[in-house]
Amino acid sequence: MTGFKHLVIVKFKADSVVDDILKGMEKLVSEIDIVKSLEWYALFFLFLFKILSQGNMDFPCGVMEVFSCRGEDIESEEMLRQGFTHAFLMSFDNKEDYSAFVGHASHVEFSATFSGAIDKIVLLDFPCVVAKGSA
Repeated sequence: MTGFKHLVIVKFKADSVVDDILKGMEKLVSEIDIVKSLEWYALFFLFLFKILSQGNMDFPCGVMEVFSCRGEDIESEEMLRQGFTHAFLMSFDNKEDYSAFVGHASHVEFSATFSGAIDKIVLLDFPCVVAKGSA
């Protein structure tokens, strides 16, 4: 099986309302059928698990705010995150569907809001081959 992926890695501006952006993105992809899936990740969540497993409960964002944290940098020991706070991965059947998504009026409109909330960003668009699918 093949497909096409759109990976967006961001650091939101400190004054961005991340929860509103996430809801807007979920709404956007729910309205456009050619988007096969959207996954989003709060990059600091993995480090919170590590902190919890060590018994340290002093969270920079607070336990209840973990999914709305505005990007305080919880540094990994390896210092690899470079301040990025969230990653978004969209799947498409093919590059043509991705191209249609990029030109879709709803995407163009949402992109203006999304771009205004971004401090820094990395975009990667690539074809993929699934060697082992989910069961």
